[in-house]
Amino acid sequence: MVQTDISQLSAECTEWRQILRNYREQFQDCKKVLQQTCKKDLPKNLLLDVEHFDNQFHIQLINIHDLKQSIKAHDRTIQFEKDNISETSYVIHETLLNEFLSLENTLQELRSEFNAFVNKTS
Repeated sequence: MVQTDISQLSAECTEWRQILRNYREQFQDCKKVLQQTCKKDLPKNLLLDVEHFDNQFHIQLINIHDLKQSIKAHDRTIQFEKDNISETSYVIHETLLNEFLSLENTLQELRSEFNAFVNKTS
């Protein structure tokens, strides 16, 4: 594996956490939109969608929080290791990158599905 300096790894961690914060804010806003949508007289089939999105927002907000905490702990570890970053830390960094990309894909799909739902109920 190509050795990367600590500042680059830490900058990546910071960027991932900021992106996750932005998603958290977006999904908290989506929950508010969903609550407003519930005030409308919706057909029964759309009420199932409301429940689906409410559950998904709850689950994904937990996933965002958990991944942010893992990234934060990893960043602390690499800061502690200073100039002698262990191979394990590089492996963890790659694993976190994969988890981040996977979660980001899931969040983008959910956001897209929700936008389509909102357009249906407008």
